[in-house]
Amino acid sequence: MKAAQYFSPENIKISNIKKPDIEEGEALIKVSYTGISVTDMMIYSRKHHRATSPLIMRHEFSGVIENIKGNSNFKKGDCVTVEPTISCGQCKACLSGSYHVCENLKLIGIDMDGGFAEYVRVPIHRLHIVPDNLSMELAALAEPLAVAVHTVRRSTLKVGQDVVILGAGPIGLLIGIVARMNGANNIFISDISEFRLNKAKKLGFHAINDKKMDSVNEIMKKTNGRLIDVVFETAGIQKTVDQAVNIIKTQGKIVIVSVFKTNPKISLADMHFREISLTTTRCYSSDDFKTAIDIMSSEKIDFSIVISHELPINQVGKAFSLMKNTEDSLKVLVKQ
Repeated sequence: MKAAQYFSPENIKISNIKKPDIEEGEALIKVSYTGISVTDMMIYSRKHHRATSPLIMRHEFSGVIENIKGNSNFKKGDCVTVEPTISCGQCKACLSGSYHVCENLKLIGIDMDGGFAEYVRVPIHRLHIVPDNLSMELAALAEPLAVAVHTVRRSTLKVGQDVVILGAGPIGLLIGIVARMNGANNIFISDISEFRLNKAKKLGFHAINDKKMDSVNEIMKKTNGRLIDVVFETAGIQKTVDQAVNIIKTQGKIVIVSVFKTNPKISLADMHFREISLTTTRCYSSDDFKTAIDIMSSEKIDFSIVISHELPINQVGKAFSLMKNTEDSLKVLVKQ
């Protein structure tokens, strides 16, 4: 089969390799679409501490069951999307039901070969049916949307509250969509990419270019000096951590979504005196993943706005180049 294999920093090659053999309890998926994520970009630049080469990346993908072994309601020909987390089932987190924060959590496409190939082997219990009214392109967005669903749930956002999202990448925009569905009032989103901010405007958010103005001051002007109830940090830099603390109200909540490359500094004294809550979020539960699919299949929102490019797998190098240029891209999909 044809596969895009990562070998070294910024070195991905199309190879012809053996199609995977599946074992009992697994399905062989003929991949339809995959999405490139921030995690893939970290692997691509060799900044991910777990991923090793050679590796077939990609944990966001949809496809069709080619073969299946084991008792299951799934069958050959079913259109599916894949929940890529693999938990151990034995640690304290798993035994308490929190499989998504397993102490030994692994992901398809990071710790084992993923969706940048014609075929990929997947445990049956990680499959989700794609409803008939949901395209395979949008089904490939189920994983990042599940991140957004889980993030908003972790925030305990209440109807009528104001929200700031620091970072207008795919996750930031999806968080905005889910926050609005959960009753958020004003949704402010900042970034330095005009391309991404234009997408935010089309979604009806208050978009602020942090390259041209001070985001905190601009938000304060628009709220007549009122601080923000919930802040989602999705950019992963020191500046947005500082902005989160400066814009949050007394007893507000900051949700850290980013995986920081270097540990940021945060003023715990400022947080202490205003009783600011700080929470983090990782991955998603199976319920979050199912909710993401349900949201997209409801057809209430056109999620295709998050997709900026679709390329064939033989242009994988171009796909990564596009993702590096945030001035001209958002979510890049690769069609197998």
